[in-house]
Amino acid sequence: MARRTTPPDPAEPAAPDPAAAPDPAAAPVPADLLPDIRRALPTLAPAERRVAEAVLGDPAQAAQLSIGALATRARTSVTTVMRFCRAVGLPNYPHLRLALAGAAAREHALRGRRPALGTDISATDSLEQVVEKIIYNEARSLEETGASLDVETLGRAVDAVAAARRIDVFGMGASGFVGQDLHQKLHRIGLMAFIWTDVHAALTAAALLGPADVAIGISHSGATADTVEPLQVAAGRGATTIALTNFARSPIAESADLLLTTRAHETPYRSGATASRIAQLALVDCLFVGVAQRSYDHATEAISGTWGAIHGRGTRRLPSTPPAND
Repeated sequence: MARRTTPPDPAEPAAPDPAAAPDPAAAPVPADLLPDIRRALPTLAPAERRVAEAVLGDPAQAAQLSIGALATRARTSVTTVMRFCRAVGLPNYPHLRLALAGAAAREHALRGRRPALGTDISATDSLEQVVEKIIYNEARSLEETGASLDVETLGRAVDAVAAARRIDVFGMGASGFVGQDLHQKLHRIGLMAFIWTDVHAALTAAALLGPADVAIGISHSGATADTVEPLQVAAGRGATTIALTNFARSPIAESADLLLTTRAHETPYRSGATASRIAQLALVDCLFVGVAQRSYDHATEAISGTWGAIHGRGTRRLPSTPPAND
């Protein structure tokens, strides 16, 4: 006797097909997915990270692969590829293929006839290629940071810093140099600002903050404990906390009231590359100029006065050195 099969309920929606054509109205395809994938890398599971690395290694070729072929290349399963899609904000695999095709076309247009510019530095690169790649990647970091910047959040950060009783900046290593630049700028227009690059000093300062104060943590990875912990202490004291990082899904972001993100690409070979610091410094400049605008006349007078205090003595430069604005 044959088994009777129950016809599907027409009112019940069918399970989504991972290979079905995407519906742009349901989820628009990102204009440039590659920076988002790079930023998501630290938060991905190991198998998902292999998918990301396969995609980033050759976006144009990955866009041509079936979901099964990409899973094989990444030494994982189709299910993991689907999880990767959702982890980078895409509903299904066809959306990923379309986004990769668009990103690859954009990369090709930017590089023109020099496709190697977007790759990492290799041991066989000439010095000329090293220079070209560094300048290209740093210019891209600035461009992508500006394009992705949340101006509304930046405005709220400007308001908080401009109204603060005091501003404490936390940053370690290369990010500490960026923090020093922000401190120098804020201090020069008469704001009560401090920079802490030692974790004990940072924790001590954070413990003295209150609701009228602002704490700013700077960390490219967003996972530097010596920066995250002081920001957490400052948050516990009621201070407004601002994080400047490259990774929106990172520990420092969880401790921040306001999040400012860069889009800089670092690799193991170029960890701490200047591309990340240049992007951070660009955001620092945006924040500072916004704050200075809040009291334009006072800031202009303060900058003029501090410049005069340094250069008016006439002894800080050699006689043959032309005047400058530094």
